[in-house]
Amino acid sequence: MNMAGEESSVNTSGESNGKIQLKKVGLVYDETMCKHDTPYGESHPECPDRIRVIWENLQLAGVTQRCVVLGGSKAEDNHLQLVHTKNHVNLIKNISTKKKDSQRDRIASYLNSIYLNGSSSEAAYLAAGSVVEVTEKVAKGELDSGFAIVRPPGHHAEANEAMGFCLFNNVAVAASYLLNERPDLGVKKILIVDWDVHHGNGTQKMFWEDPRVLVFSVHRYEGGSFYPGGGDGDYNMVGEGAGEGFNINVPWEQGRCGDADYLAAWDHILIPVAKEFNPDIILLSAGFDAAIGDPLGGCRVTPYGYAVMLKKLMEFAQGKIVMALEGGYNLDSIAKSSLACVQVLLEDKPILDSSEAPPFMSTGRVIKAVRKRLCAYWPSLADALSSKLIDQKTPTPIVLTSSSISEAKDHTHELIDQMSKLNIENHQVDTKVSTSSWRSDLSKVDVWYASFGSNMWKQRFLCYIQGGQVEGMANPCVGSMDKRPPKGITWGTYPNRLFFGRESTNVWGPGGVAFTNPLTSPNDQTHMCLYRITLEQFNDVLFQENGLNIDFDSPIFDLTSLKLVENNGSTPLEATLAPWYGNVVCLGREGDVPILTMTCSLSVIEKFLSGEVPLSPPAKAYANTLIRGLVEGGIFSEEEAEAYIDNAASKPL
Repeated sequence: MNMAGEESSVNTSGESNGKIQLKKVGLVYDETMCKHDTPYGESHPECPDRIRVIWENLQLAGVTQRCVVLGGSKAEDNHLQLVHTKNHVNLIKNISTKKKDSQRDRIASYLNSIYLNGSSSEAAYLAAGSVVEVTEKVAKGELDSGFAIVRPPGHHAEANEAMGFCLFNNVAVAASYLLNERPDLGVKKILIVDWDVHHGNGTQKMFWEDPRVLVFSVHRYEGGSFYPGGGDGDYNMVGEGAGEGFNINVPWEQGRCGDADYLAAWDHILIPVAKEFNPDIILLSAGFDAAIGDPLGGCRVTPYGYAVMLKKLMEFAQGKIVMALEGGYNLDSIAKSSLACVQVLLEDKPILDSSEAPPFMSTGRVIKAVRKRLCAYWPSLADALSSKLIDQKTPTPIVLTSSSISEAKDHTHELIDQMSKLNIENHQVDTKVSTSSWRSDLSKVDVWYASFGSNMWKQRFLCYIQGGQVEGMANPCVGSMDKRPPKGITWGTYPNRLFFGRESTNVWGPGGVAFTNPLTSPNDQTHMCLYRITLEQFNDVLFQENGLNIDFDSPIFDLTSLKLVENNGSTPLEATLAPWYGNVVCLGREGDVPILTMTCSLSVIEKFLSGEVPLSPPAKAYANTLIRGLVEGGIFSEEEAEAYIDNAASKPL
């Protein structure tokens, strides 16, 4: 493998007794881990180039020459079994043997988001062992800090199950090794920080009852609909027994969270708790899939944001931090973000925290809920929150509209172009976004919005226009900027298949919500209530249906999109902006006005069909709004409406 010499880095930021202070930063890289790949050469986001581009970028920047470079180290079975079952360790150990060649595909098919090839065992052992090695060296004081550039990642792997691209839980193995195998090193308290965009479900479960390990995870959650799904990532999951209060989840309600949102979570949750906990070492599950431009994450953290988050953590545990690579699937993003972090570990220069962009309003809600739930365990969280956080207006994001999947990919390149313009050396971020007159333009255009879910009940739909909530809703709506009522209401029946899916929503709680499949048999008929509203109001409904705020400088669905959907029948929206209702469908025209409805994207329908995203009957309160709308609209009697909903919920998709 190509590695730099083992040299200590020079910290030019300070001196002691006239001598230059040296920072020993360890880097672990081994090309062998690149052999873990898809079995038949298929493209996959978790690809070998992920670690190659990080390593190459660090070399080009000249930082590897100033670090202590280590090759990979193979994990020992007894160390893996500190957090994994013996059966799981044996499974991963043997999947690459010739005896298992014919069985690998079958084994992978039983697992959640896993692929396997003949080199997967070796890579998994190297990934876990390398994190253990650098962690041990930092705990000993041989290194000040370290970054293990490893794959496959680890934080989804549970005691007896590989999942989410992860085979062994690398960080959990290292933490348990220090606590249980090396008490001589004096590490009694470990803080695990997981900033990967996905919840670290495996790590959480492994230390669920262990007060020696404080696990902090900030992640997209969206009511449990974002991977890995379910309720494990909720803020109410705080640990049990002796470990109660030592598990902290910060579950974002939406995508597009950026530097301001993450730094708010640091300042108002993590940093106060870290001061109380006072860890001996920090292990960082450093996934970079919340980075701007990531194809899976849909968030907007910049290299500057990662650098500031890491710098704030270096104030604890005497700067003893070990970063272990988790996710991150935009090669440019992970390369730049990793470099920014290594520069922080080397203490190259001060970071100027100059970004003035405020966090989302939903961020304030989440932080407030987390602090309320955890303040019984961490008194510092009981203090009143700053009004600046609670009363923030949503910052203006980069909003994308796309008429096709290929165009959506092109927009991703635009994001990366913007990211590449960031001055990483000075850690400055350009937060200026141009203003648009889209609201004025779209307020002059009428559309019929065809609703097939709870919006069939007029009182429920008016919540999206005029604000407020009806019985059964957990949260009120803010309403549209234009609060004028619909100009007309009518009903129609369309050849779309009504069904119910997902496990829960923030508004209605557990249970599925309504979607339609526009590509089904003409025999499938869905009753829809049509509201004549402006295209501006239609955008505000789209924002709210997808859990977003409405104060944007660009629409999700503009006049170009309207023309495309009328010509093509449907048009996908930017996935990161519309995670729930990401497909606008044209059902025809009523008079000279187009009829539009919104449903999930066709790719999500495929996930419903495969079972990856569950079908689920609606909650009672939610179903009641549909029934009420159908009855008050004169479509059905109450009994007929109940039968219509029951049939849609029970009929196979």
